[in-house]
Amino acid sequence: MHMRHFILILCSLLTVSASGQQSVTNMINLDGGVASRRGSLSLSFLHNWRLGENKRFGIGLGARFNSFFGSDLYYITAPAKLTSGETGPQVIFIENIEENIDSLLINLTQVNSFNLMINLDYRFTGKLAAGFNIDLVGGSFGARQQANFMSGSMGSNTTATPSPFNLLLISDNDMGSLNSELFVKYWWRDDWAAKVSAQFLFTEYTTETKVQQYPEENDRFRNKSLMFSIGVSRKL
Repeated sequence: MHMRHFILILCSLLTVSASGQQSVTNMINLDGGVASRRGSLSLSFLHNWRLGENKRFGIGLGARFNSFFGSDLYYITAPAKLTSGETGPQVIFIENIEENIDSLLINLTQVNSFNLMINLDYRFTGKLAAGFNIDLVGGSFGARQQANFMSGSMGSNTTATPSPFNLLLISDNDMGSLNSELFVKYWWRDDWAAKVSAQFLFTEYTTETKVQQYPEENDRFRNKSLMFSIGVSRKL
């Protein structure tokens, strides 16, 4: 699903809800993710509309700051036209073309991103809720890092910086660094909740030159990290 489809769905739901019962809540979320040789910290603000008579369904927009760090991580060729041989939403169903994929080994990784996000959730009871959120568009920054580019048996030293522009498209069509979560929340008080989630965080580096030459020149490399995350939410 392209980002414009998310926006159209959001606008449609908000239009429908305008004639029904709804309430608005603002909240902040603090989350920490961890996996092998990597971790993340995320701070987000969310403006959430609760819809329906029982206010069970929530949809919202917000902003999220992500900080990702790791050691000895491999980043692989990012553009979908190289990894899948084509672009468009169908790439999610296409196997990677292994001979088109090179890699970048970065000893110390640190990528910061600030993105707009969308949130969908459902409250099963007054205390228990589950949902999904994903970054839409924003920017990234971080220090230049030493890296080792590898193509088959060949290798060379280079430097790389976090790709500056982030945009949700779909799968390998995505650009930059984007975070998403599948989460469960437990509200132990009216204004405080504990949160556990599976966090799927894309981070991307751009090399100083187009180090990849086959099947065409490329300077963008991506790491996909699945992490276990815990956090807290507070209503404002």
